[in-house]
Amino acid sequence: MAKLELFGTDGIRGRFGDYPLDRPTVTALGHHLATLLARPLASTSGERQPLIVLGGDTRFSTPELCAWLAQGFQQAGARYYFCGVVPTPAVAWATREVGANCGIAVSASHNPFLDNGIKLIGADGFKWSLEDEGQLERLLLAQPTAADGHPDPRTPPQVVFEADPAIAKRYLDSVVKAFASDRPLHGLRCVLDTGNGAASAFAGPLFERLGAETLVLNHQPDGRNINHQCGSTHPEAMARAVVEGGFDLGMAFDGDADRVIFADERGEVRDGDATLYLWARELAARGQLPEQRIVATSMSNLGLERALKREGIAVQRCGVGDRVVVETMREHKLTLGGEQSGHIVQLGLSTTGDGLSTAAQIAAQVAAQRAVAGLPMSAMLADFQTFPQILLNVPVARKPDFSTLPAVRKAARQVEERLGTDGRLVLRYSGTEPLARVMIEGPEQGQIERLARELAGVIEHELALS
Repeated sequence: MAKLELFGTDGIRGRFGDYPLDRPTVTALGHHLATLLARPLASTSGERQPLIVLGGDTRFSTPELCAWLAQGFQQAGARYYFCGVVPTPAVAWATREVGANCGIAVSASHNPFLDNGIKLIGADGFKWSLEDEGQLERLLLAQPTAADGHPDPRTPPQVVFEADPAIAKRYLDSVVKAFASDRPLHGLRCVLDTGNGAASAFAGPLFERLGAETLVLNHQPDGRNINHQCGSTHPEAMARAVVEGGFDLGMAFDGDADRVIFADERGEVRDGDATLYLWARELAARGQLPEQRIVATSMSNLGLERALKREGIAVQRCGVGDRVVVETMREHKLTLGGEQSGHIVQLGLSTTGDGLSTAAQIAAQVAAQRAVAGLPMSAMLADFQTFPQILLNVPVARKPDFSTLPAVRKAARQVEERLGTDGRLVLRYSGTEPLARVMIEGPEQGQIERLARELAGVIEHELALS
């Protein structure tokens, strides 16, 4: 399928107020989405009013984007169920729970507060496929404003939002029900950095219900402090708090709480690869890991493959993005997969990356090992050693196929030759930002840093913003 113009690896994302996150385009998106959803309903049951679940994170722009979307829904005769501020996985859960035809999470995940985004979730709780997004994009590009024309920007959308006050508790109930015991985290002391995002009102209550003693950081969102020097992209303060307070572990969430990064009791930050290692071993020990195999992206560290291989567990590689991870899992009938960034999915527990569920599951493993064998998280990860890795982001003005750039192709080939069999190069574009990503692994940190800088310099020269 041809590359989409508006949709990236995780929906539409950009600067709020700028195309495509301006009012006419977003309203038209809501209108075309509702129209698209109504077509199969009308042909099978005569029903013409699809139901759409709507929720989002704590950005100042989220309520307005929700209002623009709802205005489009109303124009096309659709109904909507408003969740308010909730994690993206809660939107996915609610979509299935209320029997909706679609869910929308308004969030830009880990991006700064000026950005926002629109993530589409199917009736089954899974992210929309590229094909479905492409169909909607074609409608939107063909008719970029809604049926009633360009709305007057001075006129507020005529929509009413009344969030279901029970939705948060019901979602948390679903996370808690995954555990056999009522208080699996009893005696565990945890630091929770909610990133001033969607986890702010959820993480503390969840962990307290599960029996943990908690210190909650960055849980007072003001619309502009989401992800600002906190959360999963800035876990340093969380890690320091773990050490200073003598806690057992720490967790940092991103803006929409679909990912989580850990810190062990020594304050060492542990990413999604470490999470996959712990969870894969646990499921394998229970006999609940089909084919003794998990899914990880091209960005996951080579150390994950080698550590799991010693445990008799294989790694199925796939492209970047939690949607691609889940699609690969479903294709190969596997149950566990994720990304180094902290998006982890265990099918049966969730249909998308769920930072709160993942955090609770790993914390329960730490609590059990601590109670039974006195082992802290660092000891549980003693056999998991990562290769030195560097990731450089290069701002770019365009995103042509790297194979069409002779200078980049030659530089990349030279890097791979110098790494040999003891390292890896992954060269790709960000699906949500104007960036080229250069990731190199190898046995020696100095070498991979030099190689990454050299390759990044070639890319910058070829695709500079200026």
